[in-house]
Amino acid sequence: MIHQLNSLYPVRYTAFVLCVFGLLLSLFALVAFGVGLPVVLVCAALVALGVYDLQQTRHAILRNYPVIGHIRFMLEYVRPEVRQYFIESDSEAAPFSRAQRSLVYQRAKGDPDNRPFGTHLDVGAQGYEWVNHSLAPTQLPSHDFRVWIGGSPDAPSQSVSPCTQPYHASVFNISAMSFGALSANAILALNQGAKKGGFAHDTGEGSISQHHRVHGGDLIWEIGSGYFGCRNPDGTFSEERFAANATDPQVKMIELKLSQGAKPGHGGVLPGAKVTAEIAAARGVKEGEACISPASHSAFRTPVEMMQFIARLRTLSGGKPTGFKFCLGHPWEWFAIVKAMLVTGITPDFIVVDGAEGGTGAAPVEFSDHVGAPLQEGLLLVHNTLVGVNLRDRVRIGCAGKVISAFDIARMMALGADWCNAGRGFMMALGCIQAQSCHTGHCPTGVTTQDPLRQQALVVPDKATRVAQFHRSTLHALQELVQAAGLRHPKDITAHHIVRRISDTEVRLLSNLITRMQPGALLGPLDAQHNVFRLYWPLANAHSFQASEPALEPSVPHHVELAQAAAVGTAAAVAGDAPV
Repeated sequence: MIHQLNSLYPVRYTAFVLCVFGLLLSLFALVAFGVGLPVVLVCAALVALGVYDLQQTRHAILRNYPVIGHIRFMLEYVRPEVRQYFIESDSEAAPFSRAQRSLVYQRAKGDPDNRPFGTHLDVGAQGYEWVNHSLAPTQLPSHDFRVWIGGSPDAPSQSVSPCTQPYHASVFNISAMSFGALSANAILALNQGAKKGGFAHDTGEGSISQHHRVHGGDLIWEIGSGYFGCRNPDGTFSEERFAANATDPQVKMIELKLSQGAKPGHGGVLPGAKVTAEIAAARGVKEGEACISPASHSAFRTPVEMMQFIARLRTLSGGKPTGFKFCLGHPWEWFAIVKAMLVTGITPDFIVVDGAEGGTGAAPVEFSDHVGAPLQEGLLLVHNTLVGVNLRDRVRIGCAGKVISAFDIARMMALGADWCNAGRGFMMALGCIQAQSCHTGHCPTGVTTQDPLRQQALVVPDKATRVAQFHRSTLHALQELVQAAGLRHPKDITAHHIVRRISDTEVRLLSNLITRMQPGALLGPLDAQHNVFRLYWPLANAHSFQASEPALEPSVPHHVELAQAAAVGTAAAVAGDAPV
């Protein structure tokens, strides 16, 4: 019947026709009886909208379905919220599940986080993991687990131009998030929470703003390729401006950012229209001038120069722990950095491995989904390489990438991390509801916006308390995990303590599924090593980030060896072919 009617009259115009009919009827009522003016105005507005829909050329749907076609766009607009609140399951992550978000909210508010009636997870599912417990659990006096970075008072760093102000850091800290990406109130609350909880707050590459300084919480100053806060007018590095900020007692460590998990290998631009007076003052640029972060640094061009630059930063800061952050890409580039450490004798005090799981920074979809190594693969390769050249005891490793719970921390430490950072977890502690509108300036909770009215929703003293409570509750849970495993410190957790389900009938210790390097193994023959080391280590050159031609055995054709190296992907090379 609809098809027959549609052949006589386009049914899709029915809503528009009804609006016209309503307008005529309401006009008659207004003229004849003097009533219905509000109805006239509403119908007139809908008719005007329908006429506009028919005339516009941008949306084909509105031209074919005037007036009623707007319902489609309205439903599309609220789809994420509808899905999040009514459709998705508690364990469905996009990118964080409702169960994960609820855990953060409960701990941040100080609410009980115990759950009755057993786990909601499928313990028979492939990939399910657990920690083996002990029948002789320990009793620990505190959950305030810490790690020395930059040596320690009893064991100074052996690096050339060593650290002289080691930092005793918490094993759980706030990851890099810049003022500009986050609102002023968000920065104030995070730093006040860090001060209350005794943990560190990474500034992100947007440098140190006035809001970072108000409460005096410990800062990790991140230096990006734009050298914000330490740049000359032409965008190059300025020693004088760096030293002025780096020697501030509030700054505890210096972090050189090579790349970030959200968009590794990609620069960034903050449009001039968004560069307010506050942002300009923090970054050392002119108000209204675009802030450009190049994809690479101008202060160094080779791995050796990078190590020299790190030593230079450490000296200019007065001997504070100095290291770098990166998301793993080409293995030979990372190996070249390690070889530069061996050549120069200069070692960073720490390395933060950022996983390609993403982060708070908005990025092109292709970069978010398909560029960079995930955290597990990056962390394993960094840890194993440092062990293989006998430098692991001189370099602390931090990591970031969807770390939310105490188990997340325990698992990363089992893979080789000394501490963990979280960005989105602490955003949720501030009240973030995962609306995923961070890049629009329309954040509903005032966390990621520069709109002064929206920021007012974020009350700093209350949110600072939640940040501190989330940190404290998570480390308390970590303490209970460590105690249950019969250990004394999270650093004692190894891959032998984590069990992973492989199939319905098989489970394996994580230690049997990952590559483990023997101390000093990379300083000798590579024949028995994993493919990633055997193929890529010879390509690395301390004096270039480019792959060099390896020294080949006469029996191995040159083109065959290079083809084999090119055929092995980063993730497969790190995680695959591991001894069982």
